Amino acid sequence: MGSLSSDAVPRSSSVASPINAQTAAFADHSRFVQRIRRRYADELGMLPPGLPRSAVIAELIQRFIAGGRTLASALRVTRQLVLERLAVLDIEEGAAMQDITAAMTDLAETTLDVALQHAMAEQDSRNGPPLNAQGRRIEFWIIGMGKLGARELNVSSDIDLIYVYEDSGDTAGPQPVSAHEYFSQVVRSLYALIGETTEDGFVFRVDLALRPNGNSGPPVVSLPMLEEYLQAHGREWERFAWLKSRVVAPRACIATPQIQALRSTVNAFVYRRYLDYGVFEGLRQLHRKVRDEAQRRAAGRPERANDVKLSRGGIREIEFIVQLLLVVRGGQFPEIRTRSTLKALDKLAAGGLMKPASAARLADAYVFLRRLEHRIQFLDDQQTHLLPSADADLRWIAGSLDLNCTADTCELLDRLCEIREFVATEFDALLHEGQAAPTNAHGISCRGCVPSPQPLDSGEFLAKLPEALAERVKPWCEHPKIKVLRDESKARLAKLVLRAADAVKNGRCTIDAAARFIDWLEPLLRRESYIALLAERPEVQNRLLRLLGLARWPIRYLMLHPGVVDELADERLLHSRFDAREFTADLEARYAAWGRSGHVDEEALLDTLRRAHHAEVFRTLVRDVEGHITVEQVADDLSALVDATLACAIRWAWKHLKQRHREIPQVAVIAYGKLGGKELGYGSDLDVVFLYDDAGEPDADKASEVYAAFVRKLIGWLTLRTAAGELFDIDTALRPNGGSGMLVTSVASFQKYQTGRGSNTAWTWEHQALTRARFCAGDPALAAPFDAVRREVLAAPRDPVALRSEVRSMRDKVSAAHPVQGEMFDIKHSAGGMMDVEFAVQVLVLEHSKTEPSLIPNVGNIALLQRAEAAGLLPPSVGIAAADAYRDLRRAQHAARLDEHPTQVPQQAMAAQRNAVLALWRAVFG
Repeated sequence: MGSLSSDAVPRSSSVASPINAQTAAFADHSRFVQRIRRRYADELGMLPPGLPRSAVIAELIQRFIAGGRTLASALRVTRQLVLERLAVLDIEEGAAMQDITAAMTDLAETTLDVALQHAMAEQDSRNGPPLNAQGRRIEFWIIGMGKLGARELNVSSDIDLIYVYEDSGDTAGPQPVSAHEYFSQVVRSLYALIGETTEDGFVFRVDLALRPNGNSGPPVVSLPMLEEYLQAHGREWERFAWLKSRVVAPRACIATPQIQALRSTVNAFVYRRYLDYGVFEGLRQLHRKVRDEAQRRAAGRPERANDVKLSRGGIREIEFIVQLLLVVRGGQFPEIRTRSTLKALDKLAAGGLMKPASAARLADAYVFLRRLEHRIQFLDDQQTHLLPSADADLRWIAGSLDLNCTADTCELLDRLCEIREFVATEFDALLHEGQAAPTNAHGISCRGCVPSPQPLDSGEFLAKLPEALAERVKPWCEHPKIKVLRDESKARLAKLVLRAADAVKNGRCTIDAAARFIDWLEPLLRRESYIALLAERPEVQNRLLRLLGLARWPIRYLMLHPGVVDELADERLLHSRFDAREFTADLEARYAAWGRSGHVDEEALLDTLRRAHHAEVFRTLVRDVEGHITVEQVADDLSALVDATLACAIRWAWKHLKQRHREIPQVAVIAYGKLGGKELGYGSDLDVVFLYDDAGEPDADKASEVYAAFVRKLIGWLTLRTAAGELFDIDTALRPNGGSGMLVTSVASFQKYQTGRGSNTAWTWEHQALTRARFCAGDPALAAPFDAVRREVLAAPRDPVALRSEVRSMRDKVSAAHPVQGEMFDIKHSAGGMMDVEFAVQVLVLEHSKTEPSLIPNVGNIALLQRAEAAGLLPPSVGIAAADAYRDLRRAQHAARLDEHPTQVPQQAMAAQRNAVLALWRAVFG
């Protein structure tokens, strides 16, 4: 909690003269504070100094009861004393806004808990305890909604409650009643203790309007009824309300398994497992009602225009901004979930979902508006959010906030207008994409005033499109998928097509890009979340159209993983590179968040890994197509991404392995091929070998069984297709003994196999593969033993003639498997292509590593060619020229694949590169 000032500055109690920034305000200007001090002068000293929290509040209630007050009176007098103390702390001692709201929340929770215990004890004495079919007492919970649920209660707030009991049953007393009747009586008693106004006032105003079916529903509902309601009848706006829900009483049951089940039900209702942009329109409608109601109240009453909560740019709009972003993205990103508005702003900024500067300004605005709200409510203990019309009150409020307010100028109003304008601009930017909300003929905000696009199947709509685009869209008109769409979805589709047409007309994209966009939309006609996403984010659609005009491969990737299109909304996309540490930290934060939400199941984790990997691949793809990174950087980033994803999968899968025998698995993933050489491309499969260390294991056979089971599980995690798509294609054929060998091998057995000890030894082609192998994930302690084996194998003496013969034979087999037609040159497989470079480098490494150890490190083909020439193993300029040629060939192959062009070109197209590679081949093989 925030600290409180220990030195109160002496303040004048006079409010007759204007209060300025140098003149402070006293709490006793509050008429509510004056009443409390008159009425409870003798009791005020019973509240200990400092911020009143739960333990202090509970003790004070008991002291009043011990002194002869009824519980109802004790609760009310405690409330009055606490509010008087908070007024002093807030106004005179500069308490943090969060301290005030925390104390108010503690007051609500403590009084509800005490009152509930009394109400249930009273009811037990009449009818006995309510029992379920198994004879166990039925639990009862008070769910706090809104600011109570978020621990943000203001000083004169009502409390939004929902009463839920666990299951049906009957009481076990002399006059048995149903559980529903029992708990209905409990909540009536509870209201009498908390909500009724007596000579001592009230504790809290109670509002039950958020319960299932609202005011027409029963005041108390069973958990099965609540679950059914949320699943079958819950409305969009209720998701925003339930986002802040929390069981607030009885405190003794908050950590029970039943509460966890309730939380799971609520989370499933609030959060979807996809980016839920469909809620935008629901929030628009809810916001429209709030603004219309505020405008209705202000009609003919100018003083009501300054509602710091409901007016344009008020507290509610900040809360809406936060709640919208949480509901849209919280299903996939549990780490941003929180009930607190201020914490949410921090999380949204940290996750890149909001500009840090905007989040900071919104947080400052929220704190200012909440402090102002408290000042307004301290005046008379009224649940109001309107600035007072009395000059003295306005001057007092301004002074309490260190602002000047005179007859000529009022810094309070200036500051309020500035903040509200900023908040309203941010809100409109989020819901209207930077455009001011349209107005009707009376100047009133009216989202529905904009005419809807013509239906997709109308002649008028097709006439608005370029001919080529109209021909592509026309078949949709009779498509069954279109026929069954809701009108809202058809309107969104029409909007997206019209935007694409406008982009073509304005020269912002090509007709080919627009056609590819239409191709991408067609499979998504029934996946309305993506249609809603683009409809709400026109800047994302514009970036997508540009991207689709630069290459063909993005559309293929987007068809496989349409959700990644949302990455185009991140302005940081083009100005950064893949960061493995940040990627890993984000995933671990997500894992921890799944744990806190009680949903750390394998399905959620598999989807989390896939979505995170797909998003990073797409980010790299965009940077690549836009020309911000080189081919080599693409390969480095994609390889680093795989390493980080594998490392995370190992940690998570091990935690979910029932047979695990130790806290951290001693297992390693060895990368071969393109991943091993860090030359990975889009869609490359992964050539990997799994090793484990059984040294020091008390039972080596058991360790072998555990690691075998783990690797099978891990491969399943990596290859299984889920709702979020696929992750990797895994090829383990390079493991010892290939397809007939064990999936996972001990380090000792791997060494024996590779170094030729015993009857079971590796072939030359396996040693060729080892030249490009590296440790990429798992227990770092296994990296050194593997590197030692690899070094031993590569530096072993070999017969050069036999080596070249075997490698040439392998090269011939590869060529036969990839014939090239006519006079074309295949960038990879033709003589003089990339494959020749790779085979030549492998021979150089295997033949000369014993005498030239600089060839042992796995630094890539280009660097190895340069090292070989520097060591005199190649004629002058041959290695450098071949390295340059290999780089050109990789780039040509990459460009062709990005645009889905063939990798076979006319012989003369890359004659210089081909000749340089052939010169290398002759220098190595003779």
